Amino acid sequence: MTKIARFDAAEFLDSEEAIAEYLTAALEDPNPDVFLAAVADVAKARGMSQLAKDAGLGRESLYKALTPGAQPRYSTVRKLLDAMGVTLEAKPKVAAC
Repeated sequence: MTKIARFDAAEFLDSEEAIAEYLTAALEDPNPDVFLAAVADVAKARGMSQLAKDAGLGRESLYKALTPGAQPRYSTVRKLLDAMGVTLEAKPKVAAC
């Protein structure tokens, strides 16, 4: 029987550019759980404890905020993104032709 390793995005999030592109792609999905999962992948890549410390959050609070279905406060998301070294950017939608 062939064994297939489970894909872990965190293994590929090894630069600021990769993290920013990954989070940007996740934001394109209308399901907020996709973005939370992407933030969780980045947190895993950076180390949950270190990211929680850098964001000024407790480790348990970080896990709770990134649970699928969670509705973290904007301030929590902002702290996490600041600790990750990324920002959100708004741009106009491109009209469909």
